[in-house]
Amino acid sequence: MRKLNGFLLLSAFLSGCAGQAPYDYTAYHRSNPSSILIMPPVNHTVDIKAPYGVMSQLSMPLAEAGYYVFPVSVVDETFKRNGVTTPDDAAGIPYQKLRQIYGADAALYTSVERYGTSYMVVASNTTVALNARLVDLRNGVTIWEGSSNFINENNGLIGALLNQIISSASDASFPVAGAAANQLLDAHSDRGILLGPRAPNYGQQK
Repeated sequence: MRKLNGFLLLSAFLSGCAGQAPYDYTAYHRSNPSSILIMPPVNHTVDIKAPYGVMSQLSMPLAEAGYYVFPVSVVDETFKRNGVTTPDDAAGIPYQKLRQIYGADAALYTSVERYGTSYMVVASNTTVALNARLVDLRNGVTIWEGSSNFINENNGLIGALLNQIISSASDASFPVAGAAANQLLDAHSDRGILLGPRAPNYGQQK
């Protein structure tokens, strides 16, 4: 029994050391997109500012990774002029139609799982949690999926009070959404997106 328990403990330890399996980028390499359409994020929180707070932060990390990104303000306005007024409605548009309208190679679909600040007696935490998937608009195949959960902690009574004042006067989650977007779309992380054709080191990773 001691030997069995020792074997189980060793197996658990080795499994923990092994970590996650490498991300499979086969479909991503096959797709090789050069332009990305950012879809309006679906909001799973109670904060109505969450979709726009996140959507406005997604362009920069994608552009810095070497992709052409369709201007989010133009995309949002185009949807509204055509009667698509909510992110859920936009998410239901067939991929063939998006390809026909915008000519993009891929679309980034994002959902906001957490967005806001929670207050305690002597601390406050601002959290933005995102899920995302990148879909090839030429065939509807999901070529990448990822998630991020970024927390900005303010410890101490004065820090918590200041954060509460700032939050009441502005959207304190907005800069945290930028950090969460960078974390989500980090092309240099093990499970992030790949570098696009406009990146200097394109094709030399993962």
